[in-house]
Order: sequence, then structure tokens, then C-alpha cells
Amino acid sequence: MRRRRPSDETLVTLRGKLEDLPARSAERQHLLQGCADLHGVSVATIYRALREQFRPRSLHRRDRGRPRRVAQQDMERFCELVAAMKLRTTNQKGRHLSTVRALELLVEHGVETPDGLVRAPPGLLTRTTVNRYLRAWGLDDERMRRPPPAQRFQAEHVNECWQFDLSPSDLKQVPAPLWIEAGRGPPTLMLFSAVDDRSGVAYQEYRCVYGEDVAAALRFLFNAMSPKDDEPGLVLQGIPAMLYLDNGPVAKSGAFRRVMAQLGVEVRTHMPRGSDGRRVTARSKGKVERPFRTVKEAHETLYHFHAPQDEAEANLWLRHYLARYNARPHRSGQHSRAEDWGANLPEAGIRAMCAWERFCAFAREPERRRVGVDARVQVDGVSYEVEPALAGETVTLWWGLFDHELFVEHADQRFGPFGPIDGPIPLHRYRSFRKSAADGRIDRIEALAGKLGLPRVALDGPAPVAIAPAATPATVPFNDPDPFRELHFPSVLAAKLAIADYLGRPLAKLAAEDLGTINALLERTLERRTVIACVRGYFREREARRRQEEDSGHAR
Repeated sequence: MRRRRPSDETLVTLRGKLEDLPARSAERQHLLQGCADLHGVSVATIYRALREQFRPRSLHRRDRGRPRRVAQQDMERFCELVAAMKLRTTNQKGRHLSTVRALELLVEHGVETPDGLVRAPPGLLTRTTVNRYLRAWGLDDERMRRPPPAQRFQAEHVNECWQFDLSPSDLKQVPAPLWIEAGRGPPTLMLFSAVDDRSGVAYQEYRCVYGEDVAAALRFLFNAMSPKDDEPGLVLQGIPAMLYLDNGPVAKSGAFRRVMAQLGVEVRTHMPRGSDGRRVTARSKGKVERPFRTVKEAHETLYHFHAPQDEAEANLWLRHYLARYNARPHRSGQHSRAEDWGANLPEAGIRAMCAWERFCAFAREPERRRVGVDARVQVDGVSYEVEPALAGETVTLWWGLFDHELFVEHADQRFGPFGPIDGPIPLHRYRSFRKSAADGRIDRIEALAGKLGLPRVALDGPAPVAIAPAATPATVPFNDPDPFRELHFPSVLAAKLAIADYLGRPLAKLAAEDLGTINALLERTLERRTVIACVRGYFREREARRRQEEDSGHAR
């Protein structure tokens, strides 16, 4: 049953009476109660009617949102086909087939579907109508390419998951780096970061590297997993159960994965783009990207006042700032990040990190090699002298990323370490290859190529050899139809109009002698170039004669 409501005239009269009374007058309540009793409704209904009396209302047709010229099921089918054609033709830059072109293909040729060929009748669908229903049914480009909702995750205990990443520092370089590789310029100051997924506790270090260096990443992770007693605010330590990082050179390194496997750390990388439908790649990196931005905005901006001179000073200042960063509130709790770390330790405790020597052993890679008769073996162009008893034996060489010495294993017995016999090799250059004889030969050829010259006579060439003249072949003249009348005037009248336009005055104002010359010329030929050239020459000669006669008269 429809709700009873006073008429608009009654409400207007009641509103006028209420406006004449004070705001706290008792007569207002009597008027409202009397109107409610008269129409058999409650006082709340009268109040509601007064509020909604002048409220704007939207008016729509009953069939709003439904197609009128075609059945809704058919329109939905056509819109789905158009949206599918756009999605199929979308490239990496977001360009795709337009609605107009998709409708043309759908009408003229049809679209092959699993249910057969679907073809739209001509004149039934328009661009405006299809675009309106695509937006109404959520099939437009924006919604089709919109990623699904993000799913937040958080570890239950600390050290269950660490997020690891590295980013170039805004400082780019330090004035006095600790080392520089010859020929490559100063290294880039890279910021390495490891963040615990549960507590948000972060540990970061600066390292001067050339690109994403695997050795520098392993050195940083060793420091992150080791206890840091010198700085109480840096509580992150222990071996995590899982390490989450992107698909960069570090994650793809075999040495990195072997070291993590020896430590019992699961390496998990982001899903590559396009592997999970519309899901955006690496949306879960915020917990490690957020400390990067905080450090660059709140700490590195102070480098405009005082810049660190080297990597050690930059790390000292960074460690002091990280202690304050970890003391800040947790993202969801009512305590700090460091307090959340201590309150959510695993029941079995954190796994302690091994010693540096053992960590270096994990980074070693075995290689089978035969020792020479002089008890020497060569690795990367560097000779090492091993035990004399190993001369001529096939041994296993152990060489790691952090080793400056060589270890040898033979018959379940390990020998070493052995140092190079050609003298000490500077740090960070021990893996450089020496130039071979072929490299030296190529250098000599390149130097010789820069000094070579060529006589000019090689380009001029010898004198041309005389060739007996051949008989001139018969030719047929070109028959030019001249469709645009560019070569000949179509008539004498058109030629006279062109001459008058060239002279800038009508031909009737010319002298009889000049007019006779022009008529005689046009009787001989109507070729455009010849006519204009003759007229130009005639009038120039006449003007020259006139000036010559004037000069002679002045001389007399």
C-alpha cells in the first residue's frame, strides 16, 4: 500500500505558518500534531514530508539502462566481443583497436568464436551506444585493465620473511671512494636494505659498486644476519627462513643461491609480468621500498649541508639514523618497530649466523684441474704453487667470491691456503684477466690500422680507356599530351591574356607597332616558353633603345 502523505498545498501552508512562529514556540508542536491527525499519519511523517518537499529528484525512464533496438542478451554479446577484440589487440603501450574499427570488422567480416562466426547486422550498432554500454557493464578499457585488489600479507613471527632490495643513493658518489677500478671511473654509491616483514625493522648499508654486484650483496646480508652489539637500535639479526627480492642479477646468480641454500634460506622472487593475468608485478615490495624513500627524504637530504667523504663515514651516519627509524611506531601496533621485533620472536629462537670464514667457504665453487709437473696451477691467469706431492695429480680447486687465496682438495684431504707466486695482487683486481698473445696481436693491428694511409691515385683511378663510338640508335620523339596546358597556350586569346598579365597592363594600351609584333608572334607559335621569352626580349630591347636615344639628346 502506498504511504499516505499530505499534499504539496497543505505542506506549503504549514511551512508558512511555522516560519511565522519562533523556533522554540509550543504552537509549532500543536500545528504539526494537528496536521498529522488530520491526515492520519505520525508527526515524523510530517517532518519527513517537509524535508523532502523541495529536494530535487532524478527522473528516469522505466527502461533506463536497457537497449531498445536490440535484445539485451544480444547487446551484451556484441559488447563482450568488442571488449575482447580490444583486449586481444592491446600492446605494451596500451594501444588497441578502436570501437569504430571493431564494429566495422564485426559488421563486415564477423568474429570467429568457439560458438561459430558472429556477425552484427549493418546499421544496428553505433560507437556512442556501444561505448555507453561498455561503461555501464564494466567492460571499458579502464576497468578491463584494472588490476585485482591487493592482498596484504604479514609474517606471524620475525625472521620468517625478509624483503631485500638495493637502490642507488641520491648522493650517487662519495668524494673519496675506498676503491676505484681502473678504467671504469668512480663506483656508484648503492643503498642495500633488508626489512623484516613482521616488525618492519630495517637494516641498511652503503656500498660502492659497479652495478648490482653479487659479492657486495652477500657481504651486506652477512652483516645484516650478524649481531650488531655496537648499535643497540639495530636489532635485526639471525638467519631468516625466506628472502623475498626481485628478479635482478643478484637473484639470478648461482653463487648467491648456493650460499642461501647452505644457510637454509628460501629465495623467493617476484612473479614476472604477465604470469598471473592482470596482477601487477611486485606489488608487495612496499615494505622494503618505504625505508628507501624515508632514508632518502629524511636523512640523505641533509647531505646538502655535510656530505660524507667516504663509504665508512656514510655508513656511520646511516647506522645512527636507522636506530631512530627502528624506534618509530609500528605500522599497525601501538608500539615501536624494535619492540615489535622483541615481542614476536619465534618459539625456537632466532638462528644465529655463522662465522665469516664459514660464510666465505659457502661462496666457493669447486673446479677440477690437473696440477703441472712443477706443482703449479693457474687460475684466471694467476699462478699458484701447491704442495709438491700434488704435482701431476688431478685435484679439486676451491675458489670463492671472497677468497684471495686458493684451496686444493685431493683424496678427501684439503690443502691450503696457497697465495699467488707472482707477487701480491691489489684488492678488487685479482680477477682481471691478463692479455694473451692474441690480445696483443689485435692491439698491434688496431694501432697499425690508425696509422695506415692510401694514395690518392687509388681513388682517382687510371685514365679512362677510349671506346669506339657506337652508332646512334633510332629514337622516337616523346608525345607529350600536355593535359594541364603547361607547354602550349590553348588559344590566341589565352596567350594574349598571359602576355597582358606579364606586362601588367592591357594590350589595347600598347602602341600599334608593339601590338602588331605580338600578333605576328602568336601567328607563328603558341608555345608558352617561346612566347614569353620573345615578348620579354622585344620589350627589353625597345626599352634599351629608348634610353639610348634619351642619353643622346641630353648630350646634344
